[in-house]
Amino acid sequence: MKKKNKLRVIPLGGVQEIGKNITVFEYGEDIVVVDCGIIFPEDDMLGIDVVIPDFTYLIENMHKIKGLVLTHGHEDHIGAVPYFLKEINVPVFGTALTLGLLEYKLEAHGLIDSTSLNVVKAADTINLGCFEVEFINSNHSIADSMALAIRTPLGIVIHTSDFKIDYTPIDGNPMNLRRIAELGEEGVRLLLADSTNVEKDGFTISERVVGESFEAIFSKAKGRIIVATFASNVHRVQQVVNAAIKFNKKIIVFGRSMHNVMRKSMELGYLKVPEGTLIEPEDMDKHKSSKLVFIATGSQGEPMSALRRMAMDTHRKADIQEGDLVVISASAIPGNEKPINKLINGLLKKGAEVIYESISEIHSSGHACKEELKLIHNLVRPDYFMPVHGEFRHLKRHGDLAHSIGMKEKNIFIMEKGQVLEISEKYAAVKEEVTSGYLMVDGLGVGDIGNVVLRDRRHLSQDGLITVVVTVEKASGEIIAGPDIITRGFVYVKESEELINEIKDRTFNALSKHDLSALDFNSMKNIIRRELREFLYKKTKRRPMILPIIMQI
Repeated sequence: MKKKNKLRVIPLGGVQEIGKNITVFEYGEDIVVVDCGIIFPEDDMLGIDVVIPDFTYLIENMHKIKGLVLTHGHEDHIGAVPYFLKEINVPVFGTALTLGLLEYKLEAHGLIDSTSLNVVKAADTINLGCFEVEFINSNHSIADSMALAIRTPLGIVIHTSDFKIDYTPIDGNPMNLRRIAELGEEGVRLLLADSTNVEKDGFTISERVVGESFEAIFSKAKGRIIVATFASNVHRVQQVVNAAIKFNKKIIVFGRSMHNVMRKSMELGYLKVPEGTLIEPEDMDKHKSSKLVFIATGSQGEPMSALRRMAMDTHRKADIQEGDLVVISASAIPGNEKPINKLINGLLKKGAEVIYESISEIHSSGHACKEELKLIHNLVRPDYFMPVHGEFRHLKRHGDLAHSIGMKEKNIFIMEKGQVLEISEKYAAVKEEVTSGYLMVDGLGVGDIGNVVLRDRRHLSQDGLITVVVTVEKASGEIIAGPDIITRGFVYVKESEELINEIKDRTFNALSKHDLSALDFNSMKNIIRRELREFLYKKTKRRPMILPIIMQI
């Protein structure tokens, strides 16, 4: 009897974390990958640029992969695509703006000519092996965002990706709830849904409310207006543009990512900016301050962002002046509260007025709150549910919400990265785990920075480094030069001469007790480390990294 295949759903990221979203759908000899994003490094990942998913399982099964499907153009959904394509060259499918933003990344990695990019739009259906993927118009904090209906041999899977339900979106295209309801009537085997805002009651406010707030703010402003927001939030940028036009103001754009996204959005028709509205920074002196609007990156207080550099007087073309009105049109990404508060304090000290989310409705989240999530669950009525896109507490609460409106607990799966949810005709269960985790990207290195290197970096950052250089005559074992002491991040040599001299004496005395001609390099280095480790801790209560250098002549 022929063994029947099972549908395998494997989250390699995006569960029990915010970001790094990537989900694998596998049936028999066919695999479809949905999204491939990054997550930004945690505080203890010193020197790391970004963190990407571990692709080991996909590399081992690359012969099965029919395509990579992207739901929208945010970094946590497309940021790791170039690293994926360097290992696995498969066709990529996404909407025009999503692929337009991806092109910048592929060009930077030298992959643009070797990658098959396939533009889709809402209501399109593509066939990838045994899978049929339908794109469903959705709403989020970036244009061209899609939910997915994936038809498999064992039924329909709906993946909402990041979404909210906005009945009055800026582009006039609300989420296609009718199509989702139709699929629900047909019967849905599995629902994967965004959990980011599950802890928030009610509904997410419409993006149009933000536009009304902008108009009210612009009508009262006496000086320059500086709006900081996410570059990818094209609809938010459009509303800033609309308000500027209404009050006859000129716009200057600051920040590379803001320039790139606006240029691509204008090319593709997602952003409409009348000719003559945008001016260059060099021309700002030709206009009254009250007629200028800056659109800038830096809503999260990023150190190298345009707004942060303006506030620190390190921007080459603009700075913050007394009387400026700064609008931070974004909410804090979890963990970013401290740099944002520091930015706000700095702006206020320079005499600017600052408006931010907690004191005005100048931001609308891109993620569904409880009532929107309940609506989706009631329209879909799936057999099984896997909450995604959230930390463990979000996934747990989303599972509890599903249970509260009638879903059986045994049909709700709170997954960990790498776990495999197997669905057959009669049951669903977590059966195994595949290789998963993360790879750290540092410059051009991918995955070559591990825990040992990070431990050394933390050690250096906390207690510094002391280098001990000794020259030994090979034949006699006599010390003929040194010990010389070099420190970095431990003590300042000129102010600690007594301590440095003690280190030299102790090193010399410790080595002199041994026949150095009979010892190898490692033995001599260990003598120095043992001697100095306890001595330095007793003297300073610090444990610097000790790096002995032995030269033989």
